[in-house]
Amino acid sequence: MVSKIVENTELHLLNEVQFLCFLIEEDGELYATNVFKVREVVHYTDVITKTEGEDNGVVLGFITMRGESIPLLDLRRWLFYNPESKVNNLKEFSINSSKELVVICEFSGYTVGLKIYSVKRIIQRNWNEVITGSQYGFQKNGKVIATTKFDDGKIIQILDVEKMLSEVFPMVSGDESIGMQTLERINSNKIILLAEDSASVTKSMQFILEKFGLRYYTFPNGKGLLQFLEQSDNVQSIGAVITDLEMPVISGFEVLKQMKNDKRFQHIPVIVSTSMSSDSNIQMAKSLKADAFITKLKPIELEFELRKILEHTSL
Repeated sequence: MVSKIVENTELHLLNEVQFLCFLIEEDGELYATNVFKVREVVHYTDVITKTEGEDNGVVLGFITMRGESIPLLDLRRWLFYNPESKVNNLKEFSINSSKELVVICEFSGYTVGLKIYSVKRIIQRNWNEVITGSQYGFQKNGKVIATTKFDDGKIIQILDVEKMLSEVFPMVSGDESIGMQTLERINSNKIILLAEDSASVTKSMQFILEKFGLRYYTFPNGKGLLQFLEQSDNVQSIGAVITDLEMPVISGFEVLKQMKNDKRFQHIPVIVSTSMSSDSNIQMAKSLKADAFITKLKPIELEFELRKILEHTSL
């Protein structure tokens, strides 16, 4: 299955993406995640180490893959999980399957296993065919980040796995985390532009930038950011651009390519913020002249890069 993945560089040059499509219940709705966040798909037959307490949450326990202990999450339970509720008995929403079919994902420096019902297949789409938000009415409490269509026209709901990580493991991106508490003000009056399609990551990034005391504008994809640059009458006021790589409509790779090939904007430092673990993503971004790289949900990395860029370039 994963062997069918096209080389990253070819996809990025075409502004295209691949999604692993799957079901979480028999004859149910189609869901997907970016295939470059997927390390492997396995039928897990070994022991699952149960978590302490009652078996009613999103985390089913821990599986062991090649000596690595990985938390196993029931994806269907997460869709019904409300982090603001004190009562979350999710047993009735469990995936009903006799086999442990697990998607091993790597993103933002973390590895998790996602229990699903069955795999459909990998599809390839241009980012223009990916619709941000819940245009087709699938709200899922903001857990669906975008939609696209399967070959038969059926809607595919693309899940916000970064939101899943922050909801199930709030210590990863919580406002009171150690990484957040150590952040200090950055002495600069320049404006930061942020392109990020995940609402949960955007919220965390806004909190971080406010801790720095910086002014900023946020955009749900690269198109909005590039339009802002085109319409700006004071490009010198922009201190840095922070962009995700994989985004609907216009990706971060296209943002890099357009900015660094335009004399008006090529001087603006571009920081790539990515949850991808693939080295090819970084190599591609480097070839497009990215100035720095940070891992999503790692505020200390962002502080280091912004401080280096901004503290000697105030207006």
